[in-house]
Amino acid sequence: MIVSGGEALVDLVPAGSTMELLAPRLGGGPYNVALAAARLGAPTAFLSRISTDRFGQALLDRLRESGVDTSLIQRGSEPTTLAVVALDGANARYSFYTEGTADRFVVDPGPLPESTTVLSLGTLGMVLQPGAEVYETVLRREAGRGVLTALDPNIRADLIVEPNAYRARFSSWLPHVRLLKMSLQDAEWLAGGADVTAAVRGWLDSGPQAVVLTRGDEGLSVLTARGEVAGVPTVLVDVVDTIGAGDTVQGALLAWLVRREVTDLASLDTADWRAALGFAARAAAHTVSRSGAEPPTAEEMSPGV
Repeated sequence: MIVSGGEALVDLVPAGSTMELLAPRLGGGPYNVALAAARLGAPTAFLSRISTDRFGQALLDRLRESGVDTSLIQRGSEPTTLAVVALDGANARYSFYTEGTADRFVVDPGPLPESTTVLSLGTLGMVLQPGAEVYETVLRREAGRGVLTALDPNIRADLIVEPNAYRARFSSWLPHVRLLKMSLQDAEWLAGGADVTAAVRGWLDSGPQAVVLTRGDEGLSVLTARGEVAGVPTVLVDVVDTIGAGDTVQGALLAWLVRREVTDLASLDTADWRAALGFAARAAAHTVSRSGAEPPTAEEMSPGV
């Protein structure tokens, strides 16, 4: 089973060409990862604290409708985190409202269920305290018992008050991470002005078995600890917006691994990686072809998009 841990929130997305009308869309990076993996047929649970307000109930209902196990979810009376989305063409920019929101106050659930084979973390869950410390604890504990750990930092720079301190925390996570996935832009930010390729190789030396980069129109690529490189092109579709595209990539990759019972990324060869990345690229193409983070189901993933 995949456990995805982190925030669930509501994106307020422009309903027209101006910001005069905002439509709520359920989301959050780890939340979208859980939706994507479950819809693609992988047993998946979500670990978070979700508000008891109307947004929180809608978030919970959508997880259940998508087949996500909600037994690890905690509830709280604090409000749901909100993100106001500004669309620059199809690309999304976010402004977050996180003060005192429910997902920040998640508590350590203790060891995850024995059926857990993959743990995925990232985005605001690894930034906002006190919850971030909880997820760090879970990461280290589950890595120590051999769970395949995955991290997508999904950088939201406006919420990172001390970039260098965050980069140091990021480095401290790497010995406990096996799959590191991020956008090229996030890699550049984390590299702090250093050469990205050199930074990726340094991250691989710290523990991960593979680093997957999403490159927008240029597709997906992976560099492994053994020095193997593979890549696939973007699947061309009419793009509505890019909300949830990277989260869908992560969820699809994890679903591909779980359905093939892969627990050691070193067992994958270049052809395997091309197949995994190709599957993730097709899943993301479905998501960007519709408004908001709406990952595809297994039934929608025919050979042609």
